[in-house]
Amino acid sequence: MKKSLIALAVLAASGASMAQSTVTLYGIADLWFGTVTNETAGVSLSKTMLESGGVNGSRWGMKGSEDLGGGLKANFDFQAGIALDTGAGTSATATAFSRQSWVGFSGGFGAFRLGRTTTAYDDVSGSSNAVFDSALAPMGSVFKSTGYSSRQNNMLYYQAPNMSGFSGAVSYALGEDKTAATSATSTTSLNLTYGAGPLAVQFAYQVQDVLNPTAASSDAAFTRLGASYNFGVATAKVTYGKVSNVASVTDSNATDFQIGVDYPMSSALTLSASYAKSDDDKPVGFESARKGYGIGAAYTLSKRTFLYGGYRSNTATVLNTADTKDSVLAVGVQHRF
Repeated sequence: MKKSLIALAVLAASGASMAQSTVTLYGIADLWFGTVTNETAGVSLSKTMLESGGVNGSRWGMKGSEDLGGGLKANFDFQAGIALDTGAGTSATATAFSRQSWVGFSGGFGAFRLGRTTTAYDDVSGSSNAVFDSALAPMGSVFKSTGYSSRQNNMLYYQAPNMSGFSGAVSYALGEDKTAATSATSTTSLNLTYGAGPLAVQFAYQVQDVLNPTAASSDAAFTRLGASYNFGVATAKVTYGKVSNVASVTDSNATDFQIGVDYPMSSALTLSASYAKSDDDKPVGFESARKGYGIGAAYTLSKRTFLYGGYRSNTATVLNTADTKDSVLAVGVQHRF
């Protein structure tokens, strides 16, 4: 009898503990179908493709939290990327959870993450990018300031709480894989954001250190400033980007600019358009340039599913060389679970 009572007490205590803890299986299934055309040296090549991740990268994951009392929570997130067209993992290695794998705490002080996660720069990089920050937006392939490291191992990340619309975050990757014979990097990143009423503003800065730099190599630094304003009938979006030492090459710099608009036709249908331009700044040699535009539409079917489609065209100009062009005409679907 005593053993039965003890067992019931243990079960009751276990149930109370589990009631304060949650684990969620979640994911995104995003697939698009379309035609991709590339033109190099006057020769054009087109192919029809079925590709994963038109708006967001397809993924699945497990996340959860436990209420520790006093407003303090313990949290975790494991997230793996999926190439939905083939079923393969998106990691080039055998990494099980290449997108996210962290544990941390949150409360009135904000939130900490420890492990593999996105940088503070990446968390706001596309916030003011039109055409849904998708593969149909020219910014992704025109900007040089999108060539940053978006997530790294051994990350320490802090997110500040929202205070009257203001917030911010800082992250630092330890770069434990450095050796005297490699140029592995550690990364320092931060963002500052404001969002209240119709106005949203994001600033981000990231430095990727180079081990044993030489005269020809330097730390790469990325700057991003974005803003959007909802006028009621439409939302205007602008993005500025700058890179110092592109690809860690000393004095190889670039400046980026994007302007776009989201126009809701109805509660379900939104049209969007964007123009992006990027110019190189080098001490020696021709300063190449890139420009492009994109137009798209998204139609909401439910809270978790929407259709999208559109067209994007980019052109890269280099001295004494024929322009390089690429374009995408595609339709797709995204489902969240």
